Amino acid sequence: MASLEELEARVTALEEQVRQSRQDATAARVLAGAADRDVSEFKQLLNALIRTTGALRETQVEDHKRLADLEGKVDSGFTKVTIGMEQISRLLQQVVDKG
Repeated sequence: MASLEELEARVTALEEQVRQSRQDATAARVLAGAADRDVSEFKQLLNALIRTTGALRETQVEDHKRLADLEGKVDSGFTKVTIGMEQISRLLQQVVDKG
């Protein structure tokens, strides 16, 4: 049978283990709270990045359409200039041929 001194020593050791376990649990709750805040902040930043990327995509699509429209207008303009130059060349050739 365990002596009273041994029993007291075991109880004291258990009390110390319980105290340490409570401290560990408290520290774990603090860390869990910090991790939860970090995850929440990360989610907010990720959502902001997703919204920004979406807005950038919309802008790029709009810009691409504008550039395609402009390219079409430029091509049409060069075609008109080319036709005009051919007409001028024919008229100048007619003048040279008569001269």
